[in-house]
Amino acid sequence: MSFVLECRKIRRTGFLPAFLCGGLLAAAVPVLNMAVRSENYLKLAAPPVQILMNANWQVMTMLNLLLAVAGACLLYHIEYADNAIQRLCTLPQKESRLFFGKAALLTVMYMIILALEAAGIAFCSCRWFELSPDIWLEILKGFGYALLLTLPAALSSLFIASACKNMWVSLGIGVVGVFTATMLPTKNFTLSLFPFALPFQSFAGTAENTVCHFMIAAAIELIVIILAEVLFLKIRRSFA
Repeated sequence: MSFVLECRKIRRTGFLPAFLCGGLLAAAVPVLNMAVRSENYLKLAAPPVQILMNANWQVMTMLNLLLAVAGACLLYHIEYADNAIQRLCTLPQKESRLFFGKAALLTVMYMIILALEAAGIAFCSCRWFELSPDIWLEILKGFGYALLLTLPAALSSLFIASACKNMWVSLGIGVVGVFTATMLPTKNFTLSLFPFALPFQSFAGTAENTVCHFMIAAAIELIVIILAEVLFLKIRRSFA
C-alpha cells in the first residue's frame, strides 16, 4: 500500500522522467564510446562485457549515484514542503512505513535504469564484438551485482533526506558523498566499503571471493542503514 501511495505522490514531481532520462543517458555512454573509439577496445584480449564495463562503468555509476541522491531528496521534499510529515507523526502508524515505501520505489526505479544500461551493454556486445553463448548470463549477473551494491548508497541518500528538512542540505551532503567516493581508490577493499564507493565495483573481471566479500558487505550495510533509520525515527518522534 505504501508503495502504491508513493507512486501516486510522484506523478507531478518530475521524478519518473528524471530517472528515465538519466537511465537512457547512462545507457548511451557505452554506445557513444564505442561509436567514437571502438578501435581502442576491439584489440583488447578480454571478454566483451569486461571490456565494456571497464571502459564505461565509472561514468555510468556516477550518473546512477547522482540520480539516487536527487531522487531521494525529491521523495522527501514532497513530505516536508507541505508539512505532510508533521501530520503523519500525529497518526497512529509507524513513520518507518513511509521510509520503506520510498525505498521500494527507489529500488524499482534503479532496476529500470539498470535494465536500460544492461540493454546498452548488450547492444554494444552484439554490434562490435563476437557473441559468446554465456554473454547474456554474464550481463544478468553483472547488473544484478550492480543493483545490490548500489542499494546502500540509495538508502543512505534516503536516510539523509529523511533527516534533513531542507532539501538543499541533503542534496549537498549526497553530492559530497558521491564526489568523495570518486577520489577513493577502487582497489582498496576497506575504502571501497564506503556506501557511495561500493557501486563503482564491477562484476566483470573480479575474483569470485572478492565478489562474495562485497556482496556480504553490501547486505550488512543495508541492514545497518535500515536499523539506523528506524532508531532515528523513534528518537525523533519521542522528542517531537
